[in-house]
Amino acid sequence: MLIEIFILCLLAYLCGSIPFGVLLAKTQNMDIREHGSGNIGATNVARTMGKKAGLITLAGDVLKGLLVIFIASQWFEKTMIIALAGLAVFLGHLYSIFLKFKGGKGIATGLGVLSFAMPLSTLFSAGVFAISLKVSGYVSLSSILAAISLPLLGIFFKMPLSYIYLSTIVALFTLQKHRDNIVRLSQGTEANFFKNRI
Repeated sequence: MLIEIFILCLLAYLCGSIPFGVLLAKTQNMDIREHGSGNIGATNVARTMGKKAGLITLAGDVLKGLLVIFIASQWFEKTMIIALAGLAVFLGHLYSIFLKFKGGKGIATGLGVLSFAMPLSTLFSAGVFAISLKVSGYVSLSSILAAISLPLLGIFFKMPLSYIYLSTIVALFTLQKHRDNIVRLSQGTEANFFKNRI
C-alpha cells in the first residue's frame, strides 16, 4: 500500500511539474520567464503571447490537476490518499523538477484539483474570483480571495476533512506565492488585467 501511494504521489508530482506555459512559449522561440512578470502561468502568457495562448496554458494547468485527482480517486477510496495526490500535483506546479524546482503560483492547477474534490465549494470560490476581478481588475487579489474562501466554503458544505486540509494548504501557498503582489497591491502599483491585456 505504501509503495502504491508513493508511486501515485511521484507520478502526480511529475505531472504537476509539466510547465505548459513554458512549453507553449518555446514553440515561439520564447522563454516566458524572461517576459512580463516572469511567471509561467496563464495570466502572464496571455499578456505576453495573447488570449489564445493564455487559454491553452490555463486549460493545460487545470487539466493536469483534474486528471491526477481523478485517477487517484479511481485507484484509492480514502480521501486522505486522494488529497495527497492532489497536493503532490499542486506542489509539482509550484516546484517543477523540469524548472530547477521553480514554477508558477498554482492557481489553475489548484483549481483543477479542488474542482474534482470539492466541486460545489470550488464553484462558489470561482464566483468570488469572478466578482473580485470584475470589481478590482486584479487577478492576484481575486486569486487570493478565491483561495482563502475555499476552505471556508469546504467547512460550510461539510466536505471531508482531508479536502478541507488540502484547500487550506493551497490557500497558504497561494498567499506565500503572491507576497510580491500583495506588496504591489498595498503600494498601488499592481498591474490591472483589463488595462494591460493584449
